[in-house]
Amino acid sequence: MMWLFRLALLAIFVFIVYSAFKYLTSPKRKLELAHEQKKFFFLDDTANIRKNFLLTYKGVLFEGEKYLGTTEEAFDVISIFIWPKSTSALKGLDRSDFLYIESEVRKNYRNAAIDWKSPIKEFLNVKQP
Repeated sequence: MMWLFRLALLAIFVFIVYSAFKYLTSPKRKLELAHEQKKFFFLDDTANIRKNFLLTYKGVLFEGEKYLGTTEEAFDVISIFIWPKSTSALKGLDRSDFLYIESEVRKNYRNAAIDWKSPIKEFLNVKQP
């Protein structure tokens, strides 16, 4: 009977270690941590075109929608729309921040045209003096 108790304790220990490992390596948790620390993090499932990506930069959470199309070589993501989850969090961001975000997205989607939704689209279209 004692061996059954030891086996149950071992199973519980393995389960706790496995759960802690899964929690620490979770991409969603890494996104939340980067968001809190106001760092850049890009969370995307590149294999699933239908799934939107999330990214955080300087404490602002953005969501991006991918659209599949044809290029000269193959089917690929050809269009991406990005918008902030909260427009009030955009305070303090400037043009170079949005260009940096675009460059990071282009690392994964080279053939995609990146469009921003309001109010960022209007901000980027204003000519600088």
